[in-house]
Amino acid sequence: MSPTRNVDFATLTMKEALDLAILIEEEAYDRYSELADQLTQHDTPDAAHFFRLMMANEAKHRAAFAEHRDVLFADAACGVTRAMIFDVEAPDYDEARAFMTLRAALETALRAEQKAHAFFVAALARVTDPTVRTLFEELAAEEIAHQELVRRELAKAPPDAAIPTDAFADEPVGE
Repeated sequence: MSPTRNVDFATLTMKEALDLAILIEEEAYDRYSELADQLTQHDTPDAAHFFRLMMANEAKHRAAFAEHRDVLFADAACGVTRAMIFDVEAPDYDEARAFMTLRAALETALRAEQKAHAFFVAALARVTDPTVRTLFEELAAEEIAHQELVRRELAKAPPDAAIPTDAFADEPVGE
């Protein structure tokens, strides 16, 4: 599935690009929230805590984009809707596992940041507006910085246990 529907990057305006960036951050925030809630229910606090940190990062980025949009375009109607995007930066729904380790949560976030970088790089090939192009170049570079942040956290994370957590599969059992 394509991460966008009905988004014409060749004609994308700066307002629409900022709207898109805001929605991407909101989608990632919502998904991290869902994963954190799932892992809290599974009593996996380290992974849940990390996903809550990612929520805070996404909220901070969204606020920065919204402030920038507000300065440039005040109350102009949004030109992009949430229905036009899907999983641009958000981790996949099936990433959370009962007994998920901190390391697994970090690897999930790394994949999400790599996915977002690939999205902005691919979009750049179709963007024609110079200001939108500059914004997308900055966003692609930010995703690289986010990947490095996650990699630094991965380097500090304790190793996983000898028994893989997927040995405790999340599969249905008979009653």
